[in-house]
Amino acid sequence: MCPTCAAEYADPANRRFHAEPNACPDCGPQLALWDTGGRRPAARHEALLAAADRLRRGGIIAVKGLGGFQLLADARDSAAVARLRVRKRRGEKPFAVMFPSLAAVRSACDVSPEEEMLLAGRERPIVLLRRRGADVVAAAVAPHNPCLGVMLPYTPLHHLLMAELAFPVVATSGNLSEEPIAVDEHEALARLGGVADCFLGHDRPILRPVDDSVARILGGRPQVLRRARGYAPAAVACATAHPGILAAGGHLKATLALTRREGTVLSQHIGDLDGPLARDAHAGAGADLLRLYGVRPRVLACDLHPDYHSTRWAEELAADNHLTLVRVQHHLAHVAAAMAEHGISPPVLGIAWDGTGYGTDGTVWGGEFLLVTDEKWRRVGHLRPFRLPGGAAAVREPRRAALGLLFELCGEAVLDMERLPPVATFPRPERRTLLKLLAQDMNTPITSSAGRLFDGVSALLGLCQVAGYEGQAACRLEWCADGAAAPGRGYVFPVTVNGEAGQVVDWGPALRRILADLAAGVTATEIAAAFHTGLADAMAVAAAGVGVKTVVLTGGCFQNALLTRMAAAALEAAGHRVYWHERVPPGDGGLALGQAAWADRLLANGELPCA
Repeated sequence: MCPTCAAEYADPANRRFHAEPNACPDCGPQLALWDTGGRRPAARHEALLAAADRLRRGGIIAVKGLGGFQLLADARDSAAVARLRVRKRRGEKPFAVMFPSLAAVRSACDVSPEEEMLLAGRERPIVLLRRRGADVVAAAVAPHNPCLGVMLPYTPLHHLLMAELAFPVVATSGNLSEEPIAVDEHEALARLGGVADCFLGHDRPILRPVDDSVARILGGRPQVLRRARGYAPAAVACATAHPGILAAGGHLKATLALTRREGTVLSQHIGDLDGPLARDAHAGAGADLLRLYGVRPRVLACDLHPDYHSTRWAEELAADNHLTLVRVQHHLAHVAAAMAEHGISPPVLGIAWDGTGYGTDGTVWGGEFLLVTDEKWRRVGHLRPFRLPGGAAAVREPRRAALGLLFELCGEAVLDMERLPPVATFPRPERRTLLKLLAQDMNTPITSSAGRLFDGVSALLGLCQVAGYEGQAACRLEWCADGAAAPGRGYVFPVTVNGEAGQVVDWGPALRRILADLAAGVTATEIAAAFHTGLADAMAVAAAGVGVKTVVLTGGCFQNALLTRMAAAALEAAGHRVYWHERVPPGDGGLALGQAAWADRLLANGELPCA
C-alpha cells in the first residue's frame, strides 16, 4: 500500500480501517491498453477512454474480466459484429449482449419481474430474454432468434466502461470457437491477436478460467443452462456419506463433480473436449476441485462411451492411482443428476431426450424412458429407431437425419422426393450414394435420438440443412413453433409395447402427416407446433404405461423451453409430479453430477468397491 492507504488502514477512526478491497489510484489495480504488437500506448483512465473510443469507431477490443478475457464490439454496428464473427470463426451462433443498465435492457427486450431479479442478482448471468420490436441491436447479433442473451455489468471495469459508452456491446468469450477462454495478457495476445484490435487489461491475475453463466426463467423459476461464473464451484446436491467420488463428465459442455460430506460440488463449465487446450483445462479443473476442498479421490466415475476424452482421462487417473472406476450410462447420468438436484427418491421415471449417448446395446440412444427403482434401473421405452447416414456427419448436417427418417419410412423412393428441401440439397449422385449406404447398413448407426428427430423435421421444413452450431436446427424448429398464434392440434405418435424393448414412441404416422401437410401448403409454424404438441402428448401416454407418478425431464432436448412447458403440462394433467432442471444444466453440463450421484448410490448399496 502507498503511505496514504497504509495510514487509513491502520487508523481505527478511518472508514477504511481493516477494509480489504483497495481501489486507490496509486497502489490499487492498474489498467493498461495493449496493441496487437504488445506495446502499451495508454494506461490508467486514459486506457479506458482509448478503449471506449475504439469501440465507438467500430473496433473489436479484448477486455480482461473476472474469469478471463471477453471480446467486445458495438452491438448496434452490423459491420463490427460481422467482423467479429469472421475473426472468431463463429457462424450464426448467437452472441451475448451487455447493456449499460436495466432501463437500457427494457428498451430492447421484454423483462418480467423474475427475469429482472435474475439479471440483477449477485450471480449476474447472461439471461435469455424475448426481444421487443425495437431494433436496438444489429440483427447479426442473434440471427433468426426471437431472444437475446443479455447481461449487466458485473465488475468495476465493466461499470466504468459501460458508463462511458452508454450503448449495448457484444460481450463474448475471449477465445476462438471451441477453445477455452484466455486468462492473461500474454496468452490473449498470442491467441486473440488476429481477433481483437486492442486489449484492455489490468494487473489483477486470474487464477482459473471461468466463463459467463447462462440462465433463463422457465415456469416462473430460474433455470441455469451454462453453470460457471457466479454459480460454480458450489454444492448443488445434499451431503453424502461417501466423499471423494470424482466424476469426469462428458465430452461436450464438460464439467466435473466431487462429492463431499457437506454436498456435491459441480465445477465450472469447461466446454467441448475436442482440442488440447480444452483437455488441459478439464484436467486442471479436476485437480482444482481436489485441492480446493482438500479431498482425496476414492472413486472415479465416467461415461460409458469409450472414446470420450473424459472417459480416457478417468481411466488413466484410476489406473495410476489404483482407484475404483465406475462407468455410468449417459442417459442414466442425466436422470440421476435431476434426482440429485431435487433430492428425489425412487421410483422415478426419467424422460432423457438429447442428441447422442452411448447405449448399453451399442447403439446411439437419445430418446429414452428410464425407470429407476430402489434395486436397479432399466430402459422401459424409447423413440422408434432409425439410421443416420454418415454417422457423426449427421450431427452437423440435419438433412442427413431427414434422409434417415425418410428412408425408414419410404425406402429407396426417397431418391425422387426432390420437392423436399433436405433431399433437394443433395446432388443426385450423392443422394444415391447415401441411400446405398442406408440400404446396405454401412456407416449408418442406429439411433433413438430425439435430438436427431428434431433435426430431421427442421430440415424437412426447410429451416436448417447444415448446422453452423450445435442444436441450431432444433432451435430453429422451436422458434418456428413458438410463433403459433395458439395451441392447436398435435400429431399422433402412437405408443406401442414391443417386448423387452418396452414402449416405443412411433414417429412414423406423424412424419407421414407432416409430408401430407407440406404437400397441402400448411405453414411451417403450424407443422412445428403440431410436432411439439404431439411429442408432449406421447410422453404422457408413455408415462401412464409405466405407472410411476414422479417424472423428471432431462437431457439437452429440454433446453427447448416450449417442449418442456408442453411436456410438463401434459404430464401434470395426467396426474404426474414433474421436475425439470433448475440449478444444474439439463444438457451434458449436468452429466458429472449424475455420474457422481450414481456412484454414490452404488457405494451405499454395497455394489461398488472403494479405495
